[in-house]
Amino acid sequence: MAHEVRNRLSELRRDFHRHPEPGWREFRTTARVVEELERIGVDEIAVGREVLATDERMAVPDASELEPWRERARQAGVRSDVLERTADGNTGVVAVVEEGEGPCVGVRVDLDAISMRESTEDDHRPAAAGFRSEHDGYMHACGHDAHLAIALGTIEAVKDGDFEGTLKVFFQPAEEISGGGKAMAEGGYLDDVDYLLALHVGLGHPTGEFVAGVEKPLAMAHVTATFEGASAHAGKAPNEGGNAMQAAATAIQNAYAIPRHSDGMTRVNVGSIEGGTASNVIAEEITIEAEVRGETTGLMEYMRTELERVLYAAAEMHDCDVTPRVVSESPRVDSHPALRDLIGNVAWGVPGVDRVVPATDFGASEDVTYLMQRVQDNNGLASYVLIGTDHPTSHHTPTFDIDEESLDIGVAVLSETAIELARRRP
Repeated sequence: MAHEVRNRLSELRRDFHRHPEPGWREFRTTARVVEELERIGVDEIAVGREVLATDERMAVPDASELEPWRERARQAGVRSDVLERTADGNTGVVAVVEEGEGPCVGVRVDLDAISMRESTEDDHRPAAAGFRSEHDGYMHACGHDAHLAIALGTIEAVKDGDFEGTLKVFFQPAEEISGGGKAMAEGGYLDDVDYLLALHVGLGHPTGEFVAGVEKPLAMAHVTATFEGASAHAGKAPNEGGNAMQAAATAIQNAYAIPRHSDGMTRVNVGSIEGGTASNVIAEEITIEAEVRGETTGLMEYMRTELERVLYAAAEMHDCDVTPRVVSESPRVDSHPALRDLIGNVAWGVPGVDRVVPATDFGASEDVTYLMQRVQDNNGLASYVLIGTDHPTSHHTPTFDIDEESLDIGVAVLSETAIELARRRP
């Protein structure tokens, strides 16, 4: 039986891996989750606008980017009712399992993939075994395909186990662009959750190792800024231009000169610059993409404010206008120690777990913190756990893969934790 379960989890994970979709375009992924939930016999399946505070979505692509993915899903046979419910990129699912009186336990996983071309090398197992991405230029290079399989396996295990209460599983869109967490946190389904378990595989932790709770996720904001000047001939009349390129270059240099803060760690990075027309034309419009992070939400806000100050000063210096825009952001929220300890105790009893790490610093950012904050503001408890898995290369690389042995470990820890929590009262 264990072998059959592992095979089914592996097949699910590989199916998701073959069909990666980026944030707010997870039409086929949403439909596939719905199909599995119906097969399992889940009591309530809410989709799209039913689970999102739509106006709180962030980093939503234009219709011109959404529609080709929706049409691709339609041509692939995705059900029309799911396409209708996910119109305008309102992807995502919440599954509700009612198993009598008891606390409400939530589990959150993510749906989306990364804009990256997957390796075709023979030593890359997805390529060799025939489950490489079929959407060239996109791949599951962070393990969200595994998260989906673990979540679906957890629902089955909880339904078959000694669980009394309500299980809610949140299949959140647009994590990679930090766009979906706030919308799902404010969608209503989270408001009665007593305990929230969020998860990630790998992140440098090998198969058999389990981290019961993450601390110090960095608060983060993605910022774009468009500088608008005036074009002119670079040789004949450069003085007549408003040089957007020079304004952007000044802003980039000064962004890295923002003073670090004595209260804790801060980060800034400009990762993209785009614009201009030719070497002999003063650039009229330049757009940069940047991010700021902080050890606390307050420190992130300090960096965001200072970055905006730098942007406006650079624009004024070079006779340009600038329009900064926060595309997406997320706060810092730590795992709760009491829930972290309980999860760790459960994990020690799961076959395949040979080391439990009580807590670890995250060092990155995750918009699940919106959901964690919502639960803990309502006097619930939340923890973000890491399920160890051997991965041959780092996350966000073309050769990323996981050890599928970790799938059933994840299911066992999450389901046994839910059952243990159901024995308690919030």
